Amino acid sequence: MDCEEVMLTVRIAAAERALLRELARGHGADMSDVAADGLIDVVPGLHVLPLLPVRPEPRMLPVAPGAGTATGEGAGDAGVLRLLRVLARPAPCAVTLWLPAPVADLLPLVGERITAVTGLRIGPASAALSAALRFWLAGDPQQLAAGLAALHRQGSPGLAAQRLDVAA
Repeated sequence: MDCEEVMLTVRIAAAERALLRELARGHGADMSDVAADGLIDVVPGLHVLPLLPVRPEPRMLPVAPGAGTATGEGAGDAGVLRLLRVLARPAPCAVTLWLPAPVADLLPLVGERITAVTGLRIGPASAALSAALRFWLAGDPQQLAAGLAALHRQGSPGLAAQRLDVAA
C-alpha cells in the first residue's frame, strides 16, 4: 500500500526544536514542511563529507567547542567534526513529523552515509532523520531562514530549472 506521507518521531534538543518552530513560523509552514526542506538541503552536503578511516578500537566523539562550520561549509574534516559534535549532544525532545514519501525514501541512504562518514551506526530511518535534521539545524539560523525563503521564492528561475532536472 502506497502512502503519500510517512510519520516519523525524531529526537532533537530543546533548542533545535525551538529553532525548527521559529523557522516554521517565519516561513508560514508547519515543522514537518521545514524538516523536509532541511533534509533536502542537507543531503548533498552529507555526500561531500570525507569518509573516516575504519578503526578497530572504540572511538570517543569529539566535542570541542570551536569545531564546526556554518551551514553551506559542510565539506571536509570540519563538516565531519560538526556532524560528530551534533550526534554527541543529547536529544531529549521527541517531535513527530510527516514527510512526503519520496523524501522519507531517502532516509536509509542518509543513514548509510552518516554511518560511513562517522563510523557510528545510526539505526532506523527516524534516527537518520534526527541526525540529518540536527546537522542542518546546527547551521546559522539566518542562513537557514534565507535558504528556506530562496527555496520557496515564487518565480525563481534557478528553482524552476532544478525542478525540471529532477523530473527528467
